[in-house]
Amino acid sequence: MKVGKFDLNKDGVYIIAELSANHNGSLQTALDTIKAAKKAGANAIKLQTYTADTLTLKSKKDDFIIEGGTLWDGNSLYELYEWAHTPWEWHKELFEYAKEIGIDIFSTPFDKSAVDFLEQFDPIAYKIASFEITDYELIRYTASKGRVMIISTGIASISEIQDAVNICKDEGNENIVLLKCTSSYPAPLEDANLLTIPNMKETFGVEVGFSDHTLGIVAPVVAVSLGAKVIEKHFILDKSIGGPDVGFSLDFDEFSQMVQAVKDTQKLLGRVDYTMNKKRVSSRRFARSLYVAKDIKKGEKFTKENIRSVRPGFGLHPKYLKDILGRSAKSDIAFATPLKWSDIEME
Repeated sequence: MKVGKFDLNKDGVYIIAELSANHNGSLQTALDTIKAAKKAGANAIKLQTYTADTLTLKSKKDDFIIEGGTLWDGNSLYELYEWAHTPWEWHKELFEYAKEIGIDIFSTPFDKSAVDFLEQFDPIAYKIASFEITDYELIRYTASKGRVMIISTGIASISEIQDAVNICKDEGNENIVLLKCTSSYPAPLEDANLLTIPNMKETFGVEVGFSDHTLGIVAPVVAVSLGAKVIEKHFILDKSIGGPDVGFSLDFDEFSQMVQAVKDTQKLLGRVDYTMNKKRVSSRRFARSLYVAKDIKKGEKFTKENIRSVRPGFGLHPKYLKDILGRSAKSDIAFATPLKWSDIEME
């Protein structure tokens, strides 16, 4: 499966830098962040396309006030989204700039109007946010565009995840990536449950990845070791600029370290390999083998005293020791000589 020109089966792990609200209201900061994400090693920059009015109602009733130990407690939903949104009039310039410098760019639409708006930019994919996975009509409409569907599963039940996959397939769209996600900001390590990643792959039969809200870079590395083919992480140009997502975003140095750690993890994982390649064959010279431990005369019996399993590995395999003990030497054999079958009277 490919995301743009990136082949998830051949090219490694696809790393997405989530811009989200980390422009903090500045178009120039958004542009600079895209450039920095490219330099840090991200394969893609991802936007979020909504307005406060497409997400919620302008109300301060209790239902609309954020609580529960988040970074945004006390704000209304409308206030948060008004603060955090990426102005739609920026999108054209952001898409053009990303394409100009050679980094993939796409977005998370939060309603059908956002999908219609984004279509003009020919995005390589669409992302469905965790809190929108229950909006089946949005998923259906987005999937109908035939682009790669990357779906976060943070608040979904297993049946809702299956529904989302089925909806995409019903629309003829088989290009699906499910992201394990913990919808806490930041997410505690003990809530990550990354063992779900290989289970998601087996259960739903699609590509899997990880949308990370934990602090640091350990979780993405573990996720890759468990089979994640896509990593999404919030990226901020400089934490000093602040903003609603700064508390769980990586800056340039941290993101660069994460990218390198992910690449190192890919190298370490390699592939299932039992072949006797040149390096292994060469290293076997340091393995144990059977050597003459004392001078042996012709006709003398081989014993545990005059034959030993020692390094290096130029003699017979140690597994033959029991077969050789008690047999006779065909000729004189000097101390520290590797034992050969031609030295042994087989009778």
